[in-house]
Amino acid sequence: MKKILVIQTAFLGDAILTLPLVQFLKEKYVDSKICVLAIPSTSVVFEYSPFVDDVIVYDKKGSEKSILSYIKLIMKIRKENFDEVYSPHRSVRSTIISFFSRANLTVGFDISDLSFLYKKKVKYEKSDHEVKRNLSLAEFNFDNDWHILPIVNSSKVDNEKFQEIEKIDGKKLIAVAPGSVWKTKVYPKEYFIKIIEQLIQQDFFVVLIGGKEDQNLCEEIEKEIGNKIISTAGKFSILESIEVLKKCSALICNDSAPTHMAMIADIPVLTIYCSTIPDFGFYPYNKKSSFISFDELSCKPCGIHGKKECPIKTFDCGYKLLPEKVLSKLQEIISV
Repeated sequence: MKKILVIQTAFLGDAILTLPLVQFLKEKYVDSKICVLAIPSTSVVFEYSPFVDDVIVYDKKGSEKSILSYIKLIMKIRKENFDEVYSPHRSVRSTIISFFSRANLTVGFDISDLSFLYKKKVKYEKSDHEVKRNLSLAEFNFDNDWHILPIVNSSKVDNEKFQEIEKIDGKKLIAVAPGSVWKTKVYPKEYFIKIIEQLIQQDFFVVLIGGKEDQNLCEEIEKEIGNKIISTAGKFSILESIEVLKKCSALICNDSAPTHMAMIADIPVLTIYCSTIPDFGFYPYNKKSSFISFDELSCKPCGIHGKKECPIKTFDCGYKLLPEKVLSKLQEIISV
């Protein structure tokens, strides 16, 4: 049995975008055992993937951030005797783990830190989608369609939390994810409120989703709108949020993890780009989805991840993208 390790210790969105690679590897090597190295906050998407046999959880910013813990992790991985190691993650730590795994084949991107340590380097194509880039690590035949949607068995969740949502009768549900870790990715709250008010007039019931870091923002919006909206931010797990999305007609969100969660749910998503751009390769890629961005700015993009605040204090990338434009684009994808 071929033993394969996939290293992805980045954020939730990156973890979800690694699943198509895992799924392809399992298809390519049917009898293989596939293990994923992940961080605690994203491990669940791999644990509930039917293509992953084992998950090694590495708490690199918490209980295992010491050098000693890192060495113990390397020794643990070495003892597993992996045949092949694939690392979409491009950090120094990931490269060193791959190198010391003693696998027959280690594969990483040419822009990875210490990339010369990989036995095989693959060109990181900046113009490609992240899913396509990741698939290139495993010699995917691009004569075939690369748009592989991630699969997670999210239905194995406690449905008691959904009772309040399931009581909503006669309304189409639409999800809104207004938050992001990066502040310059966050579309203005007052614009989201205008969009939500219009959706309510169109007889939609709005469900706000997000993590604990988004809870205050979502509750502020919920309080201002009233009883035609419900916030699950900080209350629902990743899997539960995916199940919510499956019940929705569409999702509106920033350039953040919910975009990729919607790919698991396979629903239409409209991703709003403020300080970042779709060309970075993290746009929604199912046939039902689209994105919108105000690009007539010399300062955009100001960084691949966004920033804690607008460097020039104007945030024109958000404010000049009017809610009327977003609503018009949303109507296009819902009516398809």
